[in-house]
Amino acid sequence: MRKLTITYLTLLLAACATSPGGSPSKLPPPPATEVRPVAEVLNGVDITDPYQWLEDQKSPETRAWIDAQNAYTDKVLGPRREARLFAPRLAELLQTDETGTPVVQNGRYFFTRRAAGQDLFSIYMREGANGQDQLLIDPSPLSKDHTTTVDIRDVSNDGSLLAYGVRRGGADEIEVRFYDVNGRHDVGDPLPPGRYYGVDFILTDKPGVFFSRMTTKGIRVFYRDFLGGGKEITLFGGAFKSDKILFSTLSDDDRYLLIHVYHGSAPKRTEIYVEDLSDNEPIRAVVNDLDARSTAFIAGDQLVIQTNWNAPNDRIMVADIHNPEPKFWKEIVPQNPKAAIQDTTVAGGRVYVRYLEDVKPRIVGYDLAGNKKDEIQFETLGNLEDIHGSWTAPVAFFTFSSFHIPPTLYQYDVAKGERTVFARYSAPVNSDDFTLEQVWYPSKDGTRVPMFVLYKKGLQKNGTSPAYLTGYGGFLSSQLPTFSPRAIVWAEQGGIVAVPNLRGGGEFGEEWHRAGMLDKKQNTFDDFAAAAEYLIRERYTSSEHLAVAGASNGGLLVTALATQHPELAAAVLARYPLTDMLRYHKFMVGSFWIPEYGLAEKQDEFKWIYAYSPYQHVTKGTKYPATLFVTGDSDTRVAPLHARKMAALMQASSASGKPVLLRYHVATGHSGGEPVPVQVQNTAEELGFLWWQLR
Repeated sequence: MRKLTITYLTLLLAACATSPGGSPSKLPPPPATEVRPVAEVLNGVDITDPYQWLEDQKSPETRAWIDAQNAYTDKVLGPRREARLFAPRLAELLQTDETGTPVVQNGRYFFTRRAAGQDLFSIYMREGANGQDQLLIDPSPLSKDHTTTVDIRDVSNDGSLLAYGVRRGGADEIEVRFYDVNGRHDVGDPLPPGRYYGVDFILTDKPGVFFSRMTTKGIRVFYRDFLGGGKEITLFGGAFKSDKILFSTLSDDDRYLLIHVYHGSAPKRTEIYVEDLSDNEPIRAVVNDLDARSTAFIAGDQLVIQTNWNAPNDRIMVADIHNPEPKFWKEIVPQNPKAAIQDTTVAGGRVYVRYLEDVKPRIVGYDLAGNKKDEIQFETLGNLEDIHGSWTAPVAFFTFSSFHIPPTLYQYDVAKGERTVFARYSAPVNSDDFTLEQVWYPSKDGTRVPMFVLYKKGLQKNGTSPAYLTGYGGFLSSQLPTFSPRAIVWAEQGGIVAVPNLRGGGEFGEEWHRAGMLDKKQNTFDDFAAAAEYLIRERYTSSEHLAVAGASNGGLLVTALATQHPELAAAVLARYPLTDMLRYHKFMVGSFWIPEYGLAEKQDEFKWIYAYSPYQHVTKGTKYPATLFVTGDSDTRVAPLHARKMAALMQASSASGKPVLLRYHVATGHSGGEPVPVQVQNTAEELGFLWWQLR
């Protein structure tokens, strides 16, 4: 993370002599990057990587290169005034009161909250829903630069013990600590830093904790007596390699341990196991031989199972926990051909199913016999998030927001079917100032794709509005209008924000997902290009006023558009991107994504990966859009090497004269890690860069 100094902010916000729009007459040249070709033959194709040396993140040469790139970005962006358009308003929208979804145990409400004017979320507790907020964990003293954050991992059934995660910067790894709620102090030995995929207390016999953690050989399920600092006991996972994701959960009564095994992220196949901790019987398979994705929840002595087994839009099954195999499953909620099931939750003795129909959400509650009991929906386009609760708790929680509507967190009385406001995000915004519409457009192959478009009321569609087009299109992730200070400040300045629902996502179920993965991944890029063409055709904007932005898999999306259709957009913002798809699986948790993208070492799969991999399709002499890459050391999910190599290659190749910049942070990554002032600074810089290029 760059130091937030008065000098830097002065440069960032100061007016400059040049006009606010367009590129300067001549940019200073980027730092020279040494070419060190590494050649290989992969499936009969000659591959040369000119910047593979930049993969070594810790080498003195790479560190010097990073410093030079940041200095160059400071030189180009520092004198410009465009961030001035966004920083003050972003600060107003972000420096407000925000409350996380509570965990309720024994009448105590545990939640995170960041009060107005504070940098970080702290952990609080209330005695009852209307009790006074009692501060338990304040992360501010943990780091001088406020890049250490905390979150809630679990609360014991009696509400006396809290497990909380401590995250340094934006890394995925955390340390898990334990807290005596009554005594107001940490207790026992913490779990060491690592990637945790579940932490659950058990107090039936003696205080202990179950957890899933990544090891050098893969994720394993462990048990430990945490008060005595007992030895970790490996319970499950020894047979699985590092490409499997394991996580465990306990039933409300601490009797059953439920374990899921995902064959990669957004997998085509999952396995589920359950163990009765009250006996000495071996762990039992719920399902381990179906070519389907399933997720189970414990409801007393029943299992509630969401599955796409013979149901691309998913359906809900129940099974006795002592006879859990598929042959004993009973369907209680059939597949809906018009609405894809997104998620399932058990709360207050009911099964809550969140549907998307034409990318509009609603939640329906059922009993275990499949009888509809209640329904929650909003007429406004937006995001109705999952219900959070437990099978035995009488209350549950859900949140609704939209791009221009701050989130409201509701407490829901299941028995009465009544909702009350638990907390509101106090952002100062008048939602009536904006128009949010849903449009549909044809993709390259004729497939109809929906898209959300936000703009300020009264906007004239004359092709001159700066447009911010962003998307994702992968891993079954559905993109809904969710509160976004980034979108609000862009629209308030007269811009347009557009989010298409690309193939590869989960908006229309598993078939929509599979239509944008593996050998069909190009459909995702075609859908995104068609979205840009629609905005231009309908005169929302034009190519010289269009920016594309994406993060992670969305970073792959926008760099693919830049290499396949460099004429479509004037600017690109690629945050924490994947770009070298021939080597992505070799780094960090890339092996989790093989079921989504494929493996370049396999000849058939190499063909489709190589055909779109952005890093291999940068061509010298092409007029590429202005591009800002954003990444940093604390991204431990998508290796920052992707952005480093791609930035170097585009700097050496682009003939447009437009800037190709890299902003390399030290303390932020995929999982955040930025205090509010730094969030404001970084977001303002990103939006300012785009605005400069579009105006």
